[in-house]
Amino acid sequence: MSNDLSRLLFAATFAADRHRGQRRKGPGASPYINHPLAVAALLADDGGITDVELLMAALLHDTVEDTHTSRGEITELFGNAIGDLVAEVTDDKSLPKERRKQLQIENAAHKSDRAKQLKIADKICNLRDIDAASPAGWDRDRKAQYLAWAVQVVEGCRGVNSALDQLFDETISQARDRVNASSPTTARPQNGVTG
Repeated sequence: MSNDLSRLLFAATFAADRHRGQRRKGPGASPYINHPLAVAALLADDGGITDVELLMAALLHDTVEDTHTSRGEITELFGNAIGDLVAEVTDDKSLPKERRKQLQIENAAHKSDRAKQLKIADKICNLRDIDAASPAGWDRDRKAQYLAWAVQVVEGCRGVNSALDQLFDETISQARDRVNASSPTTARPQNGVTG
């Protein structure tokens, strides 16, 4: 087995262990690890990414933000480049949610090319999840707000990978069509997909 493949599988195993017991917020409550796996697969399959460190960071991208994993631990186990990349796409959970979301918009254009591609892939996967099985309590307005916010974040990430840019455009268009066709409700959501 090649060293790169071993490293990639180690990242997948590590992420699966750290996300063990976590579930996505959709009605099927799928295992959380399905999300980082989908992000990595999208980068490889649709984005044409062969950069193993970027694919490893995709698998690990939510470990610091959503588990008890530290950036130092990621750096120690996977190296500085992956630790730095995971840190680039990790929100500071000590900040209020609205501030974190605003910072994603403000900081997107200043990210590395790798982080921009990872951020676009993450948003595409989240849009697909919202479109296919949105979190409980998400009415049409909440979905539309997420879509509008995702567009703002991705705007700062464009220009690195045309295949990802195009896929995002197709995904957001499909999601908007389905949201606009859905029945409006008045319930306000209590939680949802994280950025």
